[in-house]
Amino acid sequence: MKSPLAAALLNTALLNVALWGALVPLAGCATMTEETAAAAPSAAQAELERLTAAAEAHPLLAAWQGPYGGVPPWNEAQPAAFPAAFERGIALRQAEIDAIASNPAPATFANTIEALQNAGRHLSRAELMFAVVTANVSTPEAQAVDREWSPRLSAAEDAITFNRALFQRIDALFQNRAALGLNAEQLRLLERTHAQFVRAGAALTPAQQEELGRINGELAVKFTEFNAKVLADEDSAIFITREADLAGLPDSLRAAYAAAATERGQSGQWAVVNTRSSVDPFLTFSSNRALREQVWRAFKNRGDNGGANDTNGLIADIVRLRAERARLLGFPTHAHWRMADTMAQDPARAQALMMRVWPAAVARVREEVADMQRIADRERARITIEPWDYLYYAERVRRERYNLDQNELKPYFELNNMINAAFYMAGELYGLDFVEVTGSVPVFHPDVRVWEVRNRATNDYVGLFYGDYFARSGKRSGAWAQGYRGHETFTGATITPITSNNNNFVRGAPGEPVLISLDDAETLFHEFGHALHGLLSQVNYPGLAFTPRDYVEFPSQVHEHWVLTRPILDRFARHYQTGAAMPEALVERVRNASTFNQGYATVEYLAAALVDMELHLKADGVVDADAFERESLARIGMPREIALRHRLPHFLHLFSSDSYSAGYYSYLWSETMDADTWEMFEASGNVFDPTVAAGMRDIILAPGNSSDRAEAYRQFRGRDPDVAALLRVRGFPTE
Repeated sequence: MKSPLAAALLNTALLNVALWGALVPLAGCATMTEETAAAAPSAAQAELERLTAAAEAHPLLAAWQGPYGGVPPWNEAQPAAFPAAFERGIALRQAEIDAIASNPAPATFANTIEALQNAGRHLSRAELMFAVVTANVSTPEAQAVDREWSPRLSAAEDAITFNRALFQRIDALFQNRAALGLNAEQLRLLERTHAQFVRAGAALTPAQQEELGRINGELAVKFTEFNAKVLADEDSAIFITREADLAGLPDSLRAAYAAAATERGQSGQWAVVNTRSSVDPFLTFSSNRALREQVWRAFKNRGDNGGANDTNGLIADIVRLRAERARLLGFPTHAHWRMADTMAQDPARAQALMMRVWPAAVARVREEVADMQRIADRERARITIEPWDYLYYAERVRRERYNLDQNELKPYFELNNMINAAFYMAGELYGLDFVEVTGSVPVFHPDVRVWEVRNRATNDYVGLFYGDYFARSGKRSGAWAQGYRGHETFTGATITPITSNNNNFVRGAPGEPVLISLDDAETLFHEFGHALHGLLSQVNYPGLAFTPRDYVEFPSQVHEHWVLTRPILDRFARHYQTGAAMPEALVERVRNASTFNQGYATVEYLAAALVDMELHLKADGVVDADAFERESLARIGMPREIALRHRLPHFLHLFSSDSYSAGYYSYLWSETMDADTWEMFEASGNVFDPTVAAGMRDIILAPGNSSDRAEAYRQFRGRDPDVAALLRVRGFPTE
C-alpha cells in the first residue's frame, strides 16, 4: 500500500508511477532529453534552467548523493521541509511537461514518450520520502502537511493529464505506431502510456476534465483524513493492570505487552495495542474470555465508534465520488475502471474465482466451529462460540488434534535468524548476497537497518535493502514493501534499485530475543518477496516497472513457502536457547496441520474481498457503510462466528488510496499462480531447483511489466495457472 499523499497521485490511473516513476526516484539523471532541450525556445529554456537550479538547491529535491548511486537523505526529511519542496518540484515538473508539449518538432518516441519517462524526477524524490514518512513515522505535523498538499499534488497531476497539446502528441504516436519502427518494449510503453492517459481523462472535454479534477481533489483529501482517523484509533491500547488477567499468555507475550505499556508511560501494566500484531496473539492464548471480547471489539471497531475518528461518512463520500468519476470516464462502475488494467480485466472474472472458493471455505468453517464447540461443551464452558472465541478454541483444537502448540514453534523463530533465512533463500534461488551496512547511510528511524545486495557470482552491486521491523506509535499497522528507486537503463546510465520492508513485530523486553510466530515468519518472507521483485528488476523504462495489481502479490506469496523447507529450518529455525534445529517430528506435525483452520483464514479474507467488489460495483455509489457491510455479508452467507479481516471503517487497502479498491481479490488471484508455481518446485524434488529458479528470475521477476504477464506465466509454466492447486494448498475439494 501507499500513503495517502502518494495515493493522491494515483487518482489519475497511476500516471505518476507509470510515466514518471513517482515512487521510484532516481539519483542523478539529466532532467530532459537533449532533443527536447534543443527544441525549447531560449526564454523557456532559461526559465527551465532557473527552476532546475532552485530544485537542486533543496535537499529533498536534489539528486541523491552518497554511495550506492545515491541514497535518500532521511536526515533532511522533516515535515516542515516538504511544502517548499513540493512548491518547487511542481513548478519544475510543469515546465518540463510544457517543454515536451510545446516542442515544435514533430512528435517522436524519444521527444515525447522517453521525455515523459524522464520528467518529474525532482518532485518524485520528495513525494517518495514523504510517503515513507507518513507511513512509518507520522506525526501531527506530517499529517497537517498531508492534508494541505494531497489535493494540490492531485491537481498538479491532473494538469499533466489534461494537457491537450501533450495528449495530442501521445495520440499521434499511438495512431501511427505501426510505422514507427519501435521494438516490442517501446511499443508496449507507448500503448500503455496512451491507455493510461485515456483512462485518466485525457480525452475528455475541458468541462469534463474540470469536473474530474474536482473529484480527484476531493478524494485526495478524504484519503488523507481516512488514514489519519484509522491511525489514531490504532494508536490506542487496552491496559491490563492485574497479572491474573494474563492467564494463558506465554512469557514472551507477557514481556512484549509489558514493554508496550512502559513505552506508553504505564510501567507495571501490560498493553495490548490496537494492531493485529498485538491483538491476534492475545485472542489466541488468553483464557480470559471477557478480556478477549473487549480486545476483539476494540480492534474490529476501529473507525466505527461514532466519535472524532469515525470513518463511515468518509467511506460514503469516497464511494460516491468514485462512482461519479467512473461514469465520467465512460465506465459502468468504479470496479470496471480499476480492473481495466489487471489480469482479470473484468469484475465478473474476479467474482467467479472468489465464488469458486467461497462455498468450500464456508463448509470448512462449519466443521471448525463444531470441533471448537465440542471442546467448550466438554469443559462445561456454557458458551456458544463467538468471533472473539475463534482463535482461542482453534488453538485448543490444534493442540488436541495435532499435538501442536504454537508456543512450541516460537522459540525456533527468532527474528534475526529469520531475516538471515530470507537472505539465504535469495542467495540459493537467485544468487544474491546481503551484507549489512547499517550506519553508513541515513535512515528515517533508529530501528531501520540497511543491507547492500550483490551478485554472488560476479560480486557486482545489485541494490540496497532497508528493513524496518518493529511496531511503534505513528507507524501504520500491517506489513508492506516500499520501493525507493527502481532499475532502469533508458537514459544510458544503469540506475540500481533501492527497496524496503516494513513490519510491525512486537518488540520484546530489553535484551530479550524477539520470537515471532510461524505466521509472522511467513509474513516476513512475503514482504521480502516484494523486495526481491524490485531488486531483481531488469526493466529499462520506469513506466514498465509496475505489474498489474492482481499479479504483484504472486512473487511475494510464493516466497512464503520456503519458511518450512528443511534447508531453511536446519540452518535458521534453531531454538533460541539450545541452538537445536527444529525437530523433524515437530515439522511433520506442522505439515499435518498445514490446512488446519483454513476455513477461518479463507473466509475472513475472502468475505472482505467480496464486500470490496460488491461495494465498488454500485453504479450510483450511494452507500451507508455499516448497513451495506451487514447486508452484503448476509447475502453471501457469512458465518456469524467470523468477522471480516478488515471491516470497512478501517479498511486502509480500500480507502487510504485507490490502490486496492476493487482489488482486494488480487491476493486470491495471485495465490492461484503462487500455489501452481510451488507445485512446480516440489515436483522438481529440489526447493532450490536452479532451472525453476532461473525461470522465476528471468520470466516472472526481472521483466516487470515489459510484456503481458499472463503470457509470461504461460511461458514460465507451459500453461495457464491451475486453480486446483490453490484449492489443494488450502485443503479444499478440487471438484
